[in-house]
Amino acid sequence: MRRLGNPAGPGQPPLVSVILPVHNADLWLDECLESVLQQDFEGTMELSVFNDASKDKSMTIIEKWKPKLEGSGILVVVGGHDSPSPRGVGYSKNQAIAQSSGAYLCFLDSDDAMMPGRVRLQYEAAVQHPTSIIGCRVRRDPPGSTERYTRWINQLAPPQLLTQVFTAHGPTVIMPTWFCSRAWFSHVGPFDEGGQGVPEDLLFFYQHLRKGGGVLRVDQTLLLYRHHPHAATHSVLETTIWTHRVRFLEERALPSWTSFTIWNAGKQGRRLYRSLTAASRRKVVAFCDVDENKIRKGFYCYEGAQGQRCTSAGHTSCGYRQRPGWRRPFPRSDGVAAVSFQERPKPRVPILHFRAARPPFVLCVKLDLTGGEFEDNLRSLHLQEGRDFLHFS
Repeated sequence: MRRLGNPAGPGQPPLVSVILPVHNADLWLDECLESVLQQDFEGTMELSVFNDASKDKSMTIIEKWKPKLEGSGILVVVGGHDSPSPRGVGYSKNQAIAQSSGAYLCFLDSDDAMMPGRVRLQYEAAVQHPTSIIGCRVRRDPPGSTERYTRWINQLAPPQLLTQVFTAHGPTVIMPTWFCSRAWFSHVGPFDEGGQGVPEDLLFFYQHLRKGGGVLRVDQTLLLYRHHPHAATHSVLETTIWTHRVRFLEERALPSWTSFTIWNAGKQGRRLYRSLTAASRRKVVAFCDVDENKIRKGFYCYEGAQGQRCTSAGHTSCGYRQRPGWRRPFPRSDGVAAVSFQERPKPRVPILHFRAARPPFVLCVKLDLTGGEFEDNLRSLHLQEGRDFLHFS
């Protein structure tokens, strides 16, 4: 059990506020709150709980734990509302932060549990890095769930915490592990309060990077991170995440490249190409792949180019597309139809073997899925991540 700390004196804020939004979490709250009590941090702490219209026994559990926590020197602040429907994770976190007073913020989800050293170790790191988000390694529960994602969370090298921010996995330190100074949160935040379906953690993380914030991870397992079908993350559509990722890639990475190659001539690579703005598409000099069937096609013809036609071999079906200003063909004296404007050819993007392509690359190949073949191919080129390539998938 946590040793009785020195409670903050009158007018003295605690060093750390644990930020805990709650919505229908009675299945996990006992273990979550027990983990707050078991922290070995010897500085002053408070727990700031915001109940987002829970309809289960969450509030009963919180009230049961409040005297236990306060008896160990942890101030407990409870807020919330009982509206017919919840207002969302972003709103709840903002409210929990607003009613708290600690100099540092330790974020905790109500379905997770902290290891005893979490607050102490992340606080020590945050003091040294006041403009960074501090994360940690996690243990997934149930064991074996989301194995690839969990490996990615725990095994990213320090430089990759910044270079792999465009991938489908989201923030390179996951939201339930975040720890940062209140001053820095106020500089970056607050969280988006759009409610269900809004990736408030990803949007905050991107804004944090725009402001020049750092990303660090304490390389110890400090959080039990639960996977279950009721988690809020499942309410965010993949297409929503995709759109934000593409725009951030165009904002942060592509301006420094005059041209680039998309590694993957298949579905994901073509989807990325189609999602780019016209200016970014013009920078794509090639697709590359290892699949000989794709390479033999020679080119990818972009069907979405309005008022253009594809002239590459094998793409005769592209034809002409009507655009504003188009007029019907009119007969000439020799009986041959003519059109009133010159069609422009549609973009034809070459498809090359990866060894014939030139960097920089945007990689649209999923990691950890090919038995190491893709990773071996990438390593064989002796490229530098961040300069010569970026992971997108």
